[in-house]
Amino acid sequence: MAPDALKALNRDAWLLFLTRFTRLFAYGLISVVLVFYLVGIGLTESQTGLLLTLTLLGDTAISLYLTTRADRVGRRRMLIIGALLMAAAGLVFALTRNFFWLVVAGTIGVISPSGNEVGPFLSIEQAALSHVVSDRARTEVFAWYTLTGSLATAMGALFGGVLSQALQKSSTMPVAGYRAVVVLYAGLGLVLAFLFTRVSRGAEASPSEASTSGGPRRWLGIHTSRHVVAKLSGLFTVDAFAGGFVVQSFAAYWFYLRFGVNPATLGAIFFWANILSGISALLAARLAARFGLIRTMVLTHLPSNILLLLVPLMPNLKLAVLALLLRFSISQMDVPTRQSYTMAVVSPEERSAAAGITGVARTTGAAISPLFVGFLFARPALINVPFFIAGTLKIVYDLLLYKEFISMKPPEEKE
Repeated sequence: MAPDALKALNRDAWLLFLTRFTRLFAYGLISVVLVFYLVGIGLTESQTGLLLTLTLLGDTAISLYLTTRADRVGRRRMLIIGALLMAAAGLVFALTRNFFWLVVAGTIGVISPSGNEVGPFLSIEQAALSHVVSDRARTEVFAWYTLTGSLATAMGALFGGVLSQALQKSSTMPVAGYRAVVVLYAGLGLVLAFLFTRVSRGAEASPSEASTSGGPRRWLGIHTSRHVVAKLSGLFTVDAFAGGFVVQSFAAYWFYLRFGVNPATLGAIFFWANILSGISALLAARLAARFGLIRTMVLTHLPSNILLLLVPLMPNLKLAVLALLLRFSISQMDVPTRQSYTMAVVSPEERSAAAGITGVARTTGAAISPLFVGFLFARPALINVPFFIAGTLKIVYDLLLYKEFISMKPPEEKE
């Protein structure tokens, strides 16, 4: 039996679950092999880090433009544009090894080096889902939505690792296996664009909301929620900047450098990591109902960051993988709670813009880190440092989030 929160979802909501699955499968697919592929076609580790930074910065600009206009121009239209940009980026990455064109494609297009959400998709989908569920059901729906993405990322990572490994065995050029994964990523972008065309007009903002979203007193689509969105954006930037030091692509490459792990094994490791991450989202909804959204976000995130600090200190592969899996089993409990909290504490007519701005803040923070990681990975003695930086900064974020927002409760916690 499906939970009551899912039974109440309409056709458009289920389509948005399907688009999230398709997109995150593609992101997981490419995240395990992306650094291997870029190094394989001749880029240095430093160039790879620079490229991933520029890629995420480009995603930030695209996201900001599309999400802050989605309610007025059309949510479906913006989602389709984002999917086409995703397909275009994958195609160019597969066809050229010229660094300039890779930068152009990565900056304008949509590529996820982390396996996590990039582009305009998540923000617009969150706003649409928030309109069709009650306040009490919102966090649970977001938890299932997060689980859907985690399962997709896990399956994509596993499939990408196995596929590239299998193709390498049948080819004299190892990079050909990685390139096949990149081509598949581009194809999934086209599938995503088609799925968005099937979403009905019911997912669009209501005429009254759309007509007020661009008023003269608004900045990037927000007005009454400006102060809250600014504080959340600042904190989310710190968290994402920290997370950018251990994005899935670089984490996979770290396991290769440290322990010599092959792509197929890496795919399996990150398959289980993302499975555990997704399952934990459901537990987060239960904890939030009992302890509140902010307490759940902080008290589950803190121990996961301690585990992150321990990963590079493990003396062998088994213990390092164990620390990573334990970390993933609780690290993403703050995702549905964070998304639900953001939607709860802003005005309904500002949800798309608020989700877009906070999402862009996260992408901006995450975009800067790979530049430093590339330089650190180019120096064998420093490959463990990204884990220490990430864990420390994330702990600082948790403490600041609790201090600033523990007294600001969402509507369902005021009753």
